[in-house]
Amino acid sequence: MYKNILVPIAPDHINDCRDQIAAAQRLLAEDGRIVVLSVVEELPSYVGSYFPKEQIQESIERFEKALKTAMPSDRIETHVVSGHPTNTVLTWARKHGVDCIVVASHREGLSGLLLGSTAARVVRHAKCSVVVLR
Repeated sequence: MYKNILVPIAPDHINDCRDQIAAAQRLLAEDGRIVVLSVVEELPSYVGSYFPKEQIQESIERFEKALKTAMPSDRIETHVVSGHPTNTVLTWARKHGVDCIVVASHREGLSGLLLGSTAARVVRHAKCSVVVLR
């Protein structure tokens, strides 16, 4: 059983995360915690300059409310941050003492092998246990 489980959820998969949450709840120690982290990719500077800074922050706040509403339990912490998905997940896990990451693999077939996915990079570089759901 794990005490500190991180469940990264892509912003476009907020409604498809039931299996990840259920797996995390099964793996969770009685006194443990689950943190759902969603990473919004930063806009390139040439695109971001067309948007007011407040608009991006407002979008993150709106998405964080939607994520919190979608969670089946008040015991699940939610966070939405901006950055590179893989690097942000791995940094979060290190900084917060995560002992297990439950990640979904959405890419199928040969393209996943050639291009790599966030799940594959997390598996290769995480310093803790990683459970991959297909």
